[in-house]
Order: sequence, then C-alpha cells, then structure tokens
Amino acid sequence: MPGILHFAEVFSPLKGFVLGGLNKENKYVTKPTYIVGIDLGTTNTILAYTTVEHDPRTAPAIKVLEVPQSIGPGEAAERPTLPSFIFQPSKHEMTSLDRTLPWDSEVSQMVGHYARDKGSEQPQRLISSSKSWLCNAMVDRNSSILPWEAPEEIAKLSPVAASAAFLNHLRLAWNYIVAKEDESKGLEYQELFLTVPASFDAVARELTVEAAKMANLPDVTLLEEPQAAFYAWIHSCGESWREKIRPGDIVLVCDLGGGTSDFSLIRVSDEKGDLGLERIAVGDHLLVGGDNMDLALAYAVSQEVAQTKTKLDAWQMRTLWHACRTAKEALLGDLSCESIPVSILGRGSGLIGNTIRTDLKRTVMEQVIIDGFFPTCERNSRPMVASKTGIRETGLIYESDPAITRHLSYFLDRQPDPAATTPTAILFNGGVMKSEMLRSRVMDVISSWNRQEDRKLRHLDSENLDLAVAKGATYYGLARRGRGVRIRSGLAKTYYIGVAASMPAVPGMPAPIKAFCVAPFGMEEGTENILPEQEFNLVVGEEATFDFLVSNLRIEDPAGVMVEDWHGEIDHLTTIDATLEGEAGRIIPVTLKVKLTEIGTLELWCVSKQESNQRWKLEFNVREQK
Repeated sequence: MPGILHFAEVFSPLKGFVLGGLNKENKYVTKPTYIVGIDLGTTNTILAYTTVEHDPRTAPAIKVLEVPQSIGPGEAAERPTLPSFIFQPSKHEMTSLDRTLPWDSEVSQMVGHYARDKGSEQPQRLISSSKSWLCNAMVDRNSSILPWEAPEEIAKLSPVAASAAFLNHLRLAWNYIVAKEDESKGLEYQELFLTVPASFDAVARELTVEAAKMANLPDVTLLEEPQAAFYAWIHSCGESWREKIRPGDIVLVCDLGGGTSDFSLIRVSDEKGDLGLERIAVGDHLLVGGDNMDLALAYAVSQEVAQTKTKLDAWQMRTLWHACRTAKEALLGDLSCESIPVSILGRGSGLIGNTIRTDLKRTVMEQVIIDGFFPTCERNSRPMVASKTGIRETGLIYESDPAITRHLSYFLDRQPDPAATTPTAILFNGGVMKSEMLRSRVMDVISSWNRQEDRKLRHLDSENLDLAVAKGATYYGLARRGRGVRIRSGLAKTYYIGVAASMPAVPGMPAPIKAFCVAPFGMEEGTENILPEQEFNLVVGEEATFDFLVSNLRIEDPAGVMVEDWHGEIDHLTTIDATLEGEAGRIIPVTLKVKLTEIGTLELWCVSKQESNQRWKLEFNVREQK
C-alpha cells in the first residue's frame, strides 16, 4: 500500500545539500576534489571516481579504486572489487589474526576476498547478502542477527552495520591511498553517490543512508542502479552513444546481481534535433539472483552425492553453496570446460581425510540455471505463485518463482501501453549477465515476444558489467554539474497534501480540506521546491492526520497552488495518522520544502519558522502506486 514510510523525525541542526563535508573541527570544507560513485553490491562493493576539475577539451576519466584487502593468511593486495563478505573469527583466530592492512592494527573481522574464501570453509561465521537483508521487513534490520542462525558464541552484526563495514573499509582504503598527505581529500569530504536497487523501498533506502553515516560518510546522494548502468554505457560510448540508439527506442536495462533482479525502461525521444532520455518504468523488488542459482546448484550436486549414500548436513550444504558459486562462475566464463571439481569438507577430527570430492558438470549447470531461471515463456506469462504454508521459517524472503523470464514478461506486460513499451534495445548489467550464454537466452526470449521487423531487439554492449554501476554513479555526478547527459524521470501525476481550512467551527461539520500542490506534474527527480512564502501551522506532540492526494487531470498546477474545490479532479491517495515529536498540543508555524529524490522518494519537509534547527520529514514513495 502506498503511503508515508517515515515521519516524526526531527533534524538538528538544519542542514541542506552540502558539496563537501565536516572536518574534525566541524568546519565545512569549501569544495570537494573528487566525484565518487559507490556500488554497494550484494556480491562486490566498488568505488569509482573522477576529479571535479578537468580539462574541458578532453572527456573526464573515471577510474576505479584498487582496494587494499586481505587475500590470504598474512597477505594483502589491491583489487578493483571488495567482495561483500565479512568473516567473524573466533577468539583464538582473532588473537592470531594477521595484521595485513596498512591502516588497521586492531582487526576484529575480515572483509573482502579472504573473508569470502575463509567463509567457504566455515560458513557459520560468514556474513553474506547483507544488502538483501536490508530490505527484509520481517526482521529488525538494526539488530545483530548476521550471520543468520550462527551459534551464540559467534559475534554478530546487524544488516546495517554489515553494510557500513564495507563502506568503512572503502573509506579507510581511500584515505590511506588518496588522502594520506591531505586530510581535505578524505572520502567523507567528497561528493558521494551511492547506488541502490531501483526497487528498494523507502525503509531500505533510509537504512542504506544510515549505514553510510555509520561509516563516517555523512553526505551521500542515492542513485538507482539500472540508471547508473545506463550512465556507464553512455560514458563508455563517448559521443557515439547517439549513433547506437534512436528516437522511439525503448531500452530495457536488465540488471541481475547476486541478490536481486532489477528492470527499468528508458525511452529515447527527439528533442529539437537532439536525443532525450526518460526513465518511464521501474520493476518490483525481486529477491532472485546469483545467490539463488548457487543454492540451486548446491542442491543438485548434493542429490548426486546422496546417490553414493553420503548425506550432507546443514554446515556442509552451506560450504557446498559457496563452492558452487566459484564453480558456476568458472563454467560460465569458459564454454570449453565441461566440469569443475567441487570439494566439501567432512565432519569430525579427520576433516581433510573425510573431504568429499565431486564435480559440477556443465550439463547440470545449464539444466538448473537456464531451464530453471531463464525458461522460454510467452509474453503474457505470469510468475507462478506457490501455495503458502501457514508457518514459515524466518529468513530472506525469496521469490517463489525463480524464473526471471516470467518476471520480466510480467513487468513488460503490465505497462500502460505494452505494445508501445516493447523493448527495442537491451542493456545488461550485474555479475550474472557476464555470461554470453545467459545474455543470448534472454535476448531470444524477448525477441520471441515481438516479431515486428522495425522493433527488432538490439544489444547495447557494456564495457564491464562488474564495474559499470560505480562508474555510472560517478558519471551521474558529472552530469549533475552539466558535464554529461541526464536521464529525465519526471512525475506522471500531480501530488498534493491536505490542508485544513481556517474557518469558524460549525457543529457537526469538520473543517473542509484544501489541496496544496507540493509536487507538480513533470517534476524531475533530483530537484526540489522551496515554498517560503506559504506558512502553515503544524500540530506536534499528539496524533494528527495527514492526507495525501493525487491527480491525473490537473497537470498544469504549479507547486504552491492551493485548490479549494478539488473533488472530481483530485483523488484521495492515503491517510496517515502520526504523532510528530514535540511538546504535546503545540502548534508550530512552518514553511514547506519539497524534494523529489533520484530514487523516486517525495520528501516533504516542515521547517520551523521559530527554531531554524528543527524540521520534520514526511516521506512518500511515488513509485509504489499501482
């Protein structure tokens, strides 16, 4: 149900968008030196950057930070990706833990490559998929619950704290490499863009921002990942991108990562002889991706092992899960390879001697992944809905139907005009789609849905699917400064908030509600409206009602217009009863500030006219409406 997802939040002091940050003396740094894009991924975390100032005669270069990290016992190295894994060592391991990182002499956990490899041997100590846990409303995401189902003696982190650990590692690495001689170049003082799935709800987005703050990155702008992937494609093409797409094209961004599948549609139009880009649709949050494929392969291999009268326990299944990930990547990367050895540690004193050795065969991998996750289907196919058991185990809530092609069919078919939004071009992103075999399957399935010659599906080549999102987020920072192409994503409706009219009380008749326009039709994401001339009275300290309204008809209303007789043209959207923080019953004069974020969140700020350090936020996700 659409509605306000966060409210009753008092901010002090009042702080707007700051190009820079606070130094240790709480003084603002005047300007950032770098624009930084961070992909906080389910499988890998990546940082890309460029300088704010550059020679206008050349295209700005976007680089990827080589992140120092532990890659083995006593060994550290720089890698472009920081695997999003945390290994929680035992007390014995902690005391003997190698101090391999140049900036950290008090290591309490492993992050990155070595953590991933070490965790494959001791999966009960491994934190993975923390990004997926951020959007799991069935658990307290601020509680220390990861590793999930780990024994009591193992130290745990919250999904927010785990996400913060990856960001903090990037901050420490950046500051050691880039800002070692100049504190003002610290990551916390740069212009930061952090990506999230387009389908993340407002709670998950807020928790992502909270994780950044925990990592001492107080000012970040969120950007949805499929848009970032498209920005990376534009940057990699240079000016030739205008020759690869044409007016009338509908570009499908198909982003399949380790934990989620994300779909977006971008329309290409002719704007006075130039090409215009508009993001017109975003898919649902689908918790299906590489993790699901790895688990499915693990079950397939375990069934083969069971034929030898060997039954794997839960600990060994988790080990096999991680081993199948490595084997899958090897098979998808080398089409000439027919099988990859897989080892499963035994239980008991003779672990090495009891090691189970088997293979992941290509035939099994293709049957499980292609037939299970990318089956052929019709354009009007729908994801299958499994019967719901009354009592379910708590954990990540995966999609009941793993068939990504059916989810894709449903996404396209439910658009307002499915025929007009049939993709003519597709841009792949995410580690799963590095496989040419999987890309070809998706292309074939979508092509079978439309046989019109003039709308034949084309593939837009991506430079690097692992690094694209971080690079694209950096390019977006350049575009915001007028040094790149922007994707428009304006509102398709006009939004209002209900305001009680000021009039004498009449017995039995409530005060009429006026509609005050806060977000006009076409308002671009990433923009804001400040309405200082309008003053309202805000009730705090006791329960109050907030009405949100919407109109498809009044597309000419500007922000700040008050509509008295709105029935028949403006519809009621939702009502929220909330108690805003403050002295009970107090009436505070406020002005309104409205921001439509880059990820589709409409933020309505009520700013006190009496105390400039107080403001309250009502937040609404405009993309959650059906």
